[in-house]
Amino acid sequence: MERWTFALAILCLVWSDGGAVTVEIPQPQYEFARGDNITLPCTFKTTKVNPAVIVVTWSAEAAEVDAEENQVLSHFWPSGQTDITSKYEGRASLDVDIKRGRANLKLSSITLDDNKSFECRLLIQGDDEGTPADTTRLVVLVAPSTPICKIQGTAEYGQNINLTCRSEEGSPPPTYTWKSVDTQSMPRAPYPRSVDKGGILSLFNISKESSGYYTCTSTNKIRSAQCNITLSVMPPSMNIGSTAGIIGGVVAALIVLIVIIYCCCCRKKKEGEEEYAMGKVEDEYHDKEPNTNGGGRRADEEESVRGPDDDRVRSPVERRDDYEERSERDYDRRRDYDDRRSDYDDRRSDYTDRRERYDDDRHYDDERRYDDRRDRRYEDDDRERAPRRDYDD
Repeated sequence: MERWTFALAILCLVWSDGGAVTVEIPQPQYEFARGDNITLPCTFKTTKVNPAVIVVTWSAEAAEVDAEENQVLSHFWPSGQTDITSKYEGRASLDVDIKRGRANLKLSSITLDDNKSFECRLLIQGDDEGTPADTTRLVVLVAPSTPICKIQGTAEYGQNINLTCRSEEGSPPPTYTWKSVDTQSMPRAPYPRSVDKGGILSLFNISKESSGYYTCTSTNKIRSAQCNITLSVMPPSMNIGSTAGIIGGVVAALIVLIVIIYCCCCRKKKEGEEEYAMGKVEDEYHDKEPNTNGGGRRADEEESVRGPDDDRVRSPVERRDDYEERSERDYDRRRDYDDRRSDYDDRRSDYTDRRERYDDDRHYDDERRYDDRRDRRYEDDDRERAPRRDYDD
């Protein structure tokens, strides 16, 4: 790069008047598809015979305003050396023939970054008049990507909403058009209260008639792409989101209620089992002989003082309150046990009385049947016995 700058400075010092140079690019604009390998032609003429030094340069417009041009490459004649900048190295080359006046720029695998203006300039020692440079525009064509359709706003009666459509890429920039069909899939005229501009379809004061199937088409000179969206306008009270939220809340409440009922049933069942087990323990507890030396009470006091999750020592007042509380509970359990035992004794006495009455009735019936059979047997014997004869007669 420094080499050709130095050579250009020397040419400027030794430049002399006379002759004229003409540089020409055939077309002001060239269009190619992205990814193509392209050639930008450049021809030149000079009236200078056998010039000592010729420099051909290609440059691209800057990406930012007021910035310097980006150098692509420089070719020096007669040395035949070509310098290519790092940005274009491996992608740019020069098809040059000085004698025939040709200096074509070749670019491979063009991208959207190459969508800019390019300049061809010629410097000849002793020939600086005329038209030493010309420019052209490179347009990289990219088909529009599939656009994305969205709804901005709430689709309810009386609301204003926007239907947006945008392709992420496309060169030249695509244009957008909206069309719609009704709920019966029949084409219809544009909605009267709507504005279609730049891929945004604005619908004002929407109603049930606004519902339907909307299609957006993104188009440039390469091809087109489409996206579709369904608009369903509903009354505010029929909002699907609110209805779904209410249903979900009711279902969640029912689930919580079922869980609570189940837990209560399990708890009652467990308490019943504990009470039944408590009664059996009371038999064993009351059948034991009391501890005369007070050891049992001290053990209970120590157990009340030191709980399963509490290692601290309680005060005497707390221990006494705990002892009295336990005594009351023991008394209540004993009364409950005595009541159940009395009820059992009553049922046993009632059963004994019924058994005695049953035995008495059965004994009485047996005696009566026995007497009846005995009487009948004697009567039969009397009838079968022959009459007595009077031997005296």
